[in-house]
Amino acid sequence: MPRTVAVDPHVPSAGPRLRSGARLVICAAVPWYLCLWWGTSTAPVPAALPAVLILREDVYAAPRLAWERLLGVFVGVLLSTLLLDRLPPSSLAFLAVLVCGCAGMYVLGRPGSPNLQVLITALMIYATALPGYPMARLAETLVGIAVVVLLGPLLWPPDPYRSAAAGLDAYRDGVGRLLDGVAGRLGRGGPPAAPDPLPEGEQLWLRPQACRAAFDRAVRRRRTRTPPAGLDGRLGLAVRSAVTLQCFTQELRERARGCGPSPDPDPALRDIAPLVRATALALDAALRGDEFAAELDRARGLDLAHRSAHPTRHDAVLRTGLHLTHEALGDHLAARG
Repeated sequence: MPRTVAVDPHVPSAGPRLRSGARLVICAAVPWYLCLWWGTSTAPVPAALPAVLILREDVYAAPRLAWERLLGVFVGVLLSTLLLDRLPPSSLAFLAVLVCGCAGMYVLGRPGSPNLQVLITALMIYATALPGYPMARLAETLVGIAVVVLLGPLLWPPDPYRSAAAGLDAYRDGVGRLLDGVAGRLGRGGPPAAPDPLPEGEQLWLRPQACRAAFDRAVRRRRTRTPPAGLDGRLGLAVRSAVTLQCFTQELRERARGCGPSPDPDPALRDIAPLVRATALALDAALRGDEFAAELDRARGLDLAHRSAHPTRHDAVLRTGLHLTHEALGDHLAARG
């Protein structure tokens, strides 16, 4: 099966890692020295923390993460200050700070991602009962966030188009290896699906959505720059194929669970192996941007042959994921003109 080894965008090469590290160092050092010059404290650690906790590969997500962190720090400062003004330091005061911090953490958080800064800040202020510390922590956090938001995107900004293209190549390679392994097992009469066909597992199906999101952000923010030719359509095809092929592999898993130890392989599963290979070849060529009309016609012919040989409803369910992949490929071919 023709395919090339792709670079995984989640494992960046040395160059991007060095740039990311240098960006973090600069965005942590600048607010640290600004706060020392300002005199907020002798060790303004909260000023350096936003660079460590906010900066990601997608530096354009920093404003949203910064707002969440600033809101969490502000609420944590407010909770601790109000509670310590009313309760002397004691086990009861600690319990009140802990309970209120946990409540604020979930109220201000997003589903599945609580705002940990509420609780962390509240506990830090409780543990550092020094006059002026709450306001100093808030001021240092604000300085650190401002530097990250304003300076971070200007330091070696990543290319979202390149990230999306690299993610697309990684997805193409992963799908190729997955379908190659499935077709090989089915052709040999082996089990329909292995428990873990790829090291990345289910993350494979989420990758096209992440690449598409990076591409869409690039289009919105870089209106004067033209995206690479054909990348938009290939990303759309990757998103659709991830859904359809996940349906196909899930059906294989269900059959593997239900068949049990049987000495006689299912003929429908054995005969679908050439169809899987033909679909994989067509999809691989389409995601690379090459011509794939001949491969798609061959895959459709094998689909019709399998339908004639195995006309039962259960076999139709098995073919559904591959048939819908052919539909996505056909739409992509028509859009290319």
